[in-house]
Amino acid sequence: MRPPEQLLATFEAQRPRLLRLGYRMLGSISEAEDVVQEAWLRWARVEESVDAPAAYLTRIVTRLCLDQLKSARSRREVYVGPWLPEPLMGSTEDEALADDVTLTLMMAMERLSPLERAAFLLHDVFDMPLNEVAVTLGREPAAVRQLASRARRHVQDARPRFSMPAEEAERIARAFYAASTSGDVTALTGILADEVAIHSDGGGKVIAFRNVVRRIERVIRLFQGVARKPAYQPRLLRPVTIDGLPGFVSIDRGRVLQTTALAVSEGKITAIYIVRNPDKLRHVAALFTAEIQPANAARPS
Repeated sequence: MRPPEQLLATFEAQRPRLLRLGYRMLGSISEAEDVVQEAWLRWARVEESVDAPAAYLTRIVTRLCLDQLKSARSRREVYVGPWLPEPLMGSTEDEALADDVTLTLMMAMERLSPLERAAFLLHDVFDMPLNEVAVTLGREPAAVRQLASRARRHVQDARPRFSMPAEEAERIARAFYAASTSGDVTALTGILADEVAIHSDGGGKVIAFRNVVRRIERVIRLFQGVARKPAYQPRLLRPVTIDGLPGFVSIDRGRVLQTTALAVSEGKITAIYIVRNPDKLRHVAALFTAEIQPANAARPS
């Protein structure tokens, strides 16, 4: 029987990596935390010695995620409006974002089958040898090689080609916030790509665009319309990095919190990802408690 303190120390050393894998598989921070907690319970019940704890725990988390994805896909079929991953904020130096998976790539991975997604992440992102991926997925190495290769082809256009400096990312985020909230046609025309698209996730809980809005003409008209409605004018809380993309957190006068992430190519914004679903923003709200308090909130005496 392994000492409890050794069990815990071994698991805690792997926890950041397991959370990152769970999030990349599921697109949900809360679901990733649940999966990792279940992995801990299973790990704590293992009585025999494990020669490779990292591989063993990765196998547990991957298989739990594959089971979770089956029910997640059925839920997304009845999801109200576009579905987006829960926004993960931070720099690529953080453990949770210590890879080159951006929000754009996560959206591309949504088109993969669960096994393709797992094979791609484990082999291409987490650098797991092919034979270990095969054991994890319970498939032959040749089959896993095909899964990873097929996934790679499907997402190759979404792989990041360069890392944007933090100063440039903040400049773009602030410029877009100013242009979109004012409805400035000239400024919007200068920073938006012709084929720009807005993906807005409200989950049926708050007001959001029910369909993806495409092309610069429609996007500009939309922001002009919003600029004429003071009740929906957002207040900028802070520029942030969201899944490797420049963005910001804001709150409108209806007290609805939202994150906005911007995909940028050749200096132009090609996609705008807005998350307003409060269920996906609980971790964000916890980070911005002071900023989102109403201005006239009663102060403690």
